[in-house]
Amino acid sequence: LNSIDGDFRIRFMTSHPKDCTRELIETMASCDKVAQHLHLPFQSGSDRILKLMNRHYTREQYLKLINYARSLMGDELSITSDIIVGFPGETYEDFKETLSLVEEVKATSLFTFIYSPRKGTRAAQMPDPISHEEKARWMGQLLKAQEEIAAARCASMVGQTMRVLVEERNEKNGLLSGRTEGSVI
Repeated sequence: LNSIDGDFRIRFMTSHPKDCTRELIETMASCDKVAQHLHLPFQSGSDRILKLMNRHYTREQYLKLINYARSLMGDELSITSDIIVGFPGETYEDFKETLSLVEEVKATSLFTFIYSPRKGTRAAQMPDPISHEEKARWMGQLLKAQEEIAAARCASMVGQTMRVLVEERNEKNGLLSGRTEGSVI
């Protein structure tokens, strides 16, 4: 795809760190039409919770992927991720590990969710002693940390000229909205 003539971007997502290989990262870095954006969900920063979630990676493995990608693509690389707060059995100490991973990765944006049981899953049968109100408080802490990270990233972009893929035009006021190569809206 990268060798096809034209002015376009290749953008993709990976749903699981196990599918993100060094070869994939090297390919992204070597292709000028691949967006410098990697959506790589980590779900939790706690190895204990990742194991309960039946994820087959650790915090350390996740960070190795992110650090390798940044070593090849630099600060231009935009990272986005998914996080679940309040998985059954998660403690505040586990949550703090997630919060520290958020602060270390410095993602451009996050898709965050408070755990909700899904019928038929193993997690739905697990004890879940933490109240929804407590999980919401944790979520507030997470969102505050991410807002500060995103604000700093956006502030660093002030004064720069960037190519933007226009995705929408407001017919009422003529304003355009779109994404930078790093998927910043």
